Amino acid sequence: MSALRIVIADDQASVREGLVLLLGGLPDIDVVGAAADGEQALALVAEHAPDAILLDLHMPVLDGVGTTKRLAAEHPEVAVVVLTTYADDRSVLAAVQAGARSYLTKDADRTHIAQALHAAAGGLTVFDPRAHAMLLAATAGPAAAAAAPGPAATAEPGPGPDGLTPREVEILRLIARGLTNPEIAAQLFLSNHTIKTHISRIFAKTGSRDRAAAIGYAHRHEIG
Repeated sequence: MSALRIVIADDQASVREGLVLLLGGLPDIDVVGAAADGEQALALVAEHAPDAILLDLHMPVLDGVGTTKRLAAEHPEVAVVVLTTYADDRSVLAAVQAGARSYLTKDADRTHIAQALHAAAGGLTVFDPRAHAMLLAATAGPAAAAAAPGPAATAEPGPGPDGLTPREVEILRLIARGLTNPEIAAQLFLSNHTIKTHISRIFAKTGSRDRAAAIGYAHRHEIG
C-alpha cells in the first residue's frame, strides 16, 4: 500500500516541526507539507492534493474551523483531522459541524494520530473520548432535549436485519424520522461524509434505491 499523504497545519513551530518528525518517520505516512496558518494550509492542499490534513484549531489568519469549511467546499476529498490542546475546547463542535472527520487532543501519541488519519481518509471517524464527552455535555440541556427526536434515538441500538450494524440501525431510525444528513451528522457528532458512507451501506444492505425506499424498509421492520 502507498503511504498516506498528509499536510500538517499548526501555528506553533515547535509543535508543527515535532509532528512532521514524528509522523514523517512512520513508513505509512508521507508528510507533503507543513503550514503555520489556515491560508498556507489551503495553498499546500491545492498544490499537493493530500489524502488528509492534520489541522490545529487555533491559528492566525484563518483558524481551524474556517479552514475546515473551506476544505469541505473546495477539497471535499481531503479528510480533516483536527487537533485541540484542551479536551474542553468548544471549537471542536464547530469544526465537526464544518466537516472535520476526526478530532484529537495534542497529547495523543503518534500511533494514535496516524490511526486517526488513516481512518479519516477511509471515511471513518476517531474521537478523543474526553473531547467527545465535552461535546455531549455542551449539547445537553432543555434546548437540546426539545430538539432531540426522543428517547429511542439516544438509546443504544442493537444489530438490525440484513446485517445492519448498530450504527446503521441508528442512522436508519433517524432517516425514518425525517432528519436530513446534516441534522443526523450534528446529532451523532459525525461528519457529513461519514453519514453519506453509512447511508450508502444501508441502501446496499436493505436493497433501497433511495431515501423513500429506506424509510419504507424501516417502517416494515419497525425501525423508527
